Amino acid sequence: MARIIHLVRHGRHPLLGRTLCGRMKGVALDELGCEEIACCADAISPQPTLVQSSPQRRCLQSACILAAHYGLAVEIVPALDELEYGDWTGRSFDDLARDPRWSVWNTQRGTSQPPGGESMRALQQRVVDHLEHLRSDPGSDTVVVVSHAEPIRTALLHYQGIELDDFLSVEIEPGSVSTLTVDHNKVKITGINQRVRA
Repeated sequence: MARIIHLVRHGRHPLLGRTLCGRMKGVALDELGCEEIACCADAISPQPTLVQSSPQRRCLQSACILAAHYGLAVEIVPALDELEYGDWTGRSFDDLARDPRWSVWNTQRGTSQPPGGESMRALQQRVVDHLEHLRSDPGSDTVVVVSHAEPIRTALLHYQGIELDDFLSVEIEPGSVSTLTVDHNKVKITGINQRVRA
């Protein structure tokens, strides 16, 4: 079974903080983002036996940097995909700030969802289901999972027993590593949002 699961958020990209990318195609890491992930590779211990990634390009790039460092292949896992933001995908945060539905979403994550998109609860369910499968998989030991802020955040909220409405209590920066450790069949969080500066 997986004894250690490292949850890695992809590195920086040029639209970060300006555009709600979601599942936009072609969003790629910038130079700093690549450097951030290279620093992660040196910091992750023990050496992983498996590297998994969201299907999004920025995650795949990040996962490939990590996997090359360890001499591993990358396994693409749809369950690790970004939240589906529906009609909000590709909109600027300045534009979204004028949408009253955006305000509701950011105060009631447990009961609301983006128009035409996926609820935070559905996201949490698919991510946690995957992590629970991983920890019972006899073929894995230390696993690196490369995903996005919201999937990682929902997993950490789940394992801390925190409600989804309190999502801002967990910060997940680009190029950060959060770690789950399985001990006596229980999952403990042994690191959150840890970064090695590029």
